[in-house]
Amino acid sequence: MCRHAAWLGTPRTLASLLQEPGHGLVAQSYAPRLQRCGTVNADGFGVGWYDPAREEPVRYRRAIPIWADANLPGLASVARSSCLMAAVRSASPGMPLEESATAPFTDGRWLLSHNGRVARAAVEPPAGGREPESACDSAWLASAVFGRLAEGGALDDAVAGVVVHAAKGDPVARLNLLVTDGDAVAATAWNETLFLRCGDGVLLASEPLDDRPGWDAVPDRHLVLATPDGVRIQPL
Repeated sequence: MCRHAAWLGTPRTLASLLQEPGHGLVAQSYAPRLQRCGTVNADGFGVGWYDPAREEPVRYRRAIPIWADANLPGLASVARSSCLMAAVRSASPGMPLEESATAPFTDGRWLLSHNGRVARAAVEPPAGGREPESACDSAWLASAVFGRLAEGGALDDAVAGVVVHAAKGDPVARLNLLVTDGDAVAATAWNETLFLRCGDGVLLASEPLDDRPGWDAVPDRHLVLATPDGVRIQPL
């Protein structure tokens, strides 16, 4: 159910997540190597990045396969940022096929992507009466996380709290999240694969974007918090 990736570090282009690596998200949309459920990710895609001229992130989403968007390669080659997020979607059965159901979801400076599935009834009600952007399960998770963050919760605590709560209500849920405000990235591994690569920044992805050494698998049911000060991995 979906593949996603996020970057925090030295500015680079969206193409570094999508087209340039040998197994970037474009390749993962039609030939994922480690996906546990589903065989292709052709139900939409989305990208998000931060520009110094804007307070909120820039977001571009389509409800078509990523390989079918003829404008994306040019956009991805020039969209450059120190924080990037991208996702390709395989919709869970019964979930809507629409742009509003496609990650990344936003709230103010936040971007969020979900790789997996969860029963909507297992997701805690969002704080402050926040309405999900879509009827899909991922949008409900996003609203729950954004609600905790709006109440002043720390990034890692907000993400961990929503994931653990949802897992209690749906023991077979797959709850891999990526959440960022452009300055830090939180990621969870819960019943799906997540990999980490560090260099001139931190790269998090559902599966390695290439075959170079240096990719480390994040243990299941763990949270990664990446900041300019380093990376912390903790159990959920």
